[in-house]
Amino acid sequence: MPITTIKHFRALPLLAALGLLPLTAQPADLEVAVTGVRSTDGQVKLMLFDHADGFRKEDKARQVLAVPAVAGEVRGVFHGLPAGQYAILVYHDENGNGKLDLRLGMFPKEGYGLSNNPKVMGPPAFKDSAFDVPENGTRLNIHLSY
Repeated sequence: MPITTIKHFRALPLLAALGLLPLTAQPADLEVAVTGVRSTDGQVKLMLFDHADGFRKEDKARQVLAVPAVAGEVRGVFHGLPAGQYAILVYHDENGNGKLDLRLGMFPKEGYGLSNNPKVMGPPAFKDSAFDVPENGTRLNIHLSY
């Protein structure tokens, strides 16, 4: 390796410190407080989506958290996220069967909530729940409806 190339590598930390070189973005954390949990039965599932395709389908989620239910409020943290647009679907799996139970295949029997807490008629859309996570992370509150 030529000496001039080595000198260039030694200058990189100085250039970065002066803001003359872009630094790589650090992964962000997203803290979610889920309020309105009505009992200690089962668990609360938080599903994080990074695209509209497959929204609401657990197997299409970027990350899924399951936290023990606590009456009132539970919290979950998604770690290591790149800055970008996301949406969250949360549900209280009171009976512990690992899924959101539905009436007539459409209406939730268990508590559920969405990021941005939109009022929805029919299946919720990604765009109604979408929010941005900046490079330094963020916090959200999602309220469960039963």
